[in-house]
Amino acid sequence: MSDKRFRFGVVGSPASGTDWIKTVRQAADLGYSTVLMPDGLQLPSPFPSLAMAAAVADIRVGTFVAAAPLRTPRATAWEAHTLTLLTDGRFEFGLGTGRPAVEQQVAEIGLRFGTAKERRDQVRETLDHLEKLDGDRRTPIMLAAGGPRALALAAARADIVSLAKDAMTPRAEVAQLVQDLRELAGPRADEIELAMNLFAAGTRELPPWTKRAAGVEPAELEASDSLMMLRGTPQQMADELQRRRDEFGTSYISVNSTYLEDLAPVVALLAGK
Repeated sequence: MSDKRFRFGVVGSPASGTDWIKTVRQAADLGYSTVLMPDGLQLPSPFPSLAMAAAVADIRVGTFVAAAPLRTPRATAWEAHTLTLLTDGRFEFGLGTGRPAVEQQVAEIGLRFGTAKERRDQVRETLDHLEKLDGDRRTPIMLAAGGPRALALAAARADIVSLAKDAMTPRAEVAQLVQDLRELAGPRADEIELAMNLFAAGTRELPPWTKRAAGVEPAELEASDSLMMLRGTPQQMADELQRRRDEFGTSYISVNSTYLEDLAPVVALLAGK
């Protein structure tokens, strides 16, 4: 059982400056601890977007996650350190090897996507550069972990580990992933915060983009016991999150900004508990 307190994040990206400011301020007003932003050429750049977010509300900000192949390691570390500096330590650096779609985007900007090993090496090199730039500061690091090599890297370097399994992964497999992480992390296992991202919360019908994000039909996802879903009344959802914290140790819960208001009653019930 985890003794870590719950905190909640909102995952989104700006459609416009006005829209972004509204989302960020709403998240802060509703008790979310963090505004998180994905990375990719199809979206606005996360680093200036998050700098703006931190300036308009007293809230933490983070990449979820920056794709290492889209920048050189030194350039990525420079961006991350700058946000740590400008936000007075309110930045969380989520970093990963990039989704398959990133391969085409990397080609567009004249860089190499590289092999899985080369991309993991990019992550390590980026973190090494960031440590040097930070000096006495310490930027919290979030890494996603699904496979054994990513798990080993996260166990060694991450402050926050996002459990990166697909939407239909059985609970027993997620529990095994957590156990493997704890064994790899050794004495620092209790220091690692475990995170879980939600596609949907509450009772509203799933939007069409769910199929693209989850890889399965919305009806199939709805009928499953998927950990990417959190359904029911606020109290039912709060009880389920407490069950998951007991079962897996997950205490950092993020949700797509589409469901920001749906999860808000749960944030009110559980944040800091």
